[in-house]
Order: sequence, then C-alpha cells, then structure tokens
Amino acid sequence: MRKPEITVVGSFAVGLTMRAPKLPIFGETMLGKDFDMGPGGKGSNQAVATARLGASSSIVTAIGTDKLAGIATDLYAEEGVDTSHLSVRTERNTGVGFITLNDKGENFIILDMGANELMGAADVDAAEARIAASDVVMTVLEIPVEAAARAMELGRKHGARTILNPAPARALPAALFAHVDYLTPNESELRILLGLPADDPRSSRELAGELRKHGVRNVVVTLGRTGALILNDELDVMVPAIGVDVVDTTGAGDAFNSGFAVALAEGRDIVDAVRFGVVCGGIACTALGVVPSLPHRAAADTLFNEAKNTLWKDYHESQPAA
Repeated sequence: MRKPEITVVGSFAVGLTMRAPKLPIFGETMLGKDFDMGPGGKGSNQAVATARLGASSSIVTAIGTDKLAGIATDLYAEEGVDTSHLSVRTERNTGVGFITLNDKGENFIILDMGANELMGAADVDAAEARIAASDVVMTVLEIPVEAAARAMELGRKHGARTILNPAPARALPAALFAHVDYLTPNESELRILLGLPADDPRSSRELAGELRKHGVRNVVVTLGRTGALILNDELDVMVPAIGVDVVDTTGAGDAFNSGFAVALAEGRDIVDAVRFGVVCGGIACTALGVVPSLPHRAAADTLFNEAKNTLWKDYHESQPAA
C-alpha cells in the first residue's frame, strides 16, 4: 500500500521548556528544573508526527540563518520529512518559544515566530505541485493568515482534504472557511473564532454549531481529557479520550491533528479518524517535550486496537458532548 501524501503549511520554532512548581505571576522569580531545548512549532510538529505515523510528509515553512535553523534541518533529515519547500530567510530569526510547565502538566507559552511571519501566498504557490499530489493539506495559524488561507484554497482546488488547526486562534476572513473541510479548534480556540471570550460558558456543541454556519463542513473540537466532538450535517458525536498518566500536554493537539490527518489520508471515515487522533493525542501527553512525545505508528496502532476493544466497544453516536 502506498504511503499517503500529506503537506503541512506551517511553522517551525525552537522550544525552550522548563518545569516549575506553578506558573509564574508578574515580577516573580522561581527555581525550575528539567530544562529542554528542541524543535517545535505547530506545523513542524505535525509534519514530523505524520511522518512517524506512516505518511509521506512535506513541510512548507521558513527558518532564519542563525544556529537555531540547524535544529530544523537536522530534525527533518532524521525524521524523513521532505524539505523541498523549506525557505531560508535572512530578514528574521528562526522562530523560538519559551514554555513553562507546572506540576500538573499545564503550560504557559510565549512565542516569537520570526521567519514564519514572512510567509505569504507566494510561498504556498511555490509548493503547488506538491499540494496537487497530496491526499491531505494541513495548516495552522502560527503563520500569516494569507499563507494559511492559500494552503486551504490550493488544497481544495486540487482535491485534497483540507484541515485547518486554528491555533493560535484569531479572527479569520469568512471566505477562508469555504475551503476548509475539517476545522479542529480546542475549546478556547472555538470561542475566539466566534469573537467570544475564551471562557464563554456556553456548550462546545452549541458553539460548534454556530461556527458551522460560517461554511465549515466538519468541526472537530478537541476537549482535552474528555475527548473530541464531531459535528457535521450527519453527525453529532462525542469520541471519548483514552486514559493516560499526563506528564506534559504541550504537543497533544499536534499529535491529535496528525493522527486525524493520517487516518483520513488512509481512507478512514471521520469517526475512526478522530478516534485515531485521540489515541495519538493521548500518547503525546505521556512524555516530557513535544517531539520526543509524538507517537510512532506501532504504538498508536496498539493503543488504538486496545481502545477499540474496550473504551469504544459499546460506543454510540448519541452520546452527549461537553
């Protein structure tokens, strides 16, 4: 069986991570531990994870000319990610993020996206041949909206399934949604996309329904420890999460989206694809650091089959969502 072709138009950044007893407040200095420096950026994470899960993965992104850029090129060579459309820019630094984790595995992140902010529609157009050959095209919002929108537009033009992971969430042009097959916000991103406070008390099901009115065919809301909600014309489904010992949640969303994308590219239906994504997201919570925690295919398949025979054995589509 041929490998599914996935193109990720997204971001690369180096993550600097440290664990602390709690998240700091303004002016506070505290001692931390478990410092780690490694590759990140949501687009990069998803390109690596889709490759680990068995796809032929390509990244469309931008890096600088500084020493941090080598972390990107070394990573992609090691993981087998195609870099034909990786651009090197002299105007800005390679993206970088500072991540603090508390003892519960919750995180606080500050990003300077650097060269990623220079990406535009022309960068995506340069990768059109690769996009045309793709089964799935994915994008995120750590790059300019212009580039993300063009990725969705070209993906749709060439018959690929398009996935927009709207992170970090921001206001988006209405025309963009018409090119998105699958929108995958978490609960706070869902609310921000609708112009609401991130903690708006209404249910995610109700708000996902509001978002669908903008023209998105399928909304998949990730609900953390609860699982994921699927809402489209035919389905209103809650897929429960698997139980894991949480160490670090930082890469869980990227792992979910990657598993979801690979499963779709392999021809699975949306419920089965979300189940596979939930398993991949769960695996990513069990280790410190993003790239070290991204799942490999054998582990994901094993846990998926276990969950299919236990957690999802008596699964019904009528289950209530959060």
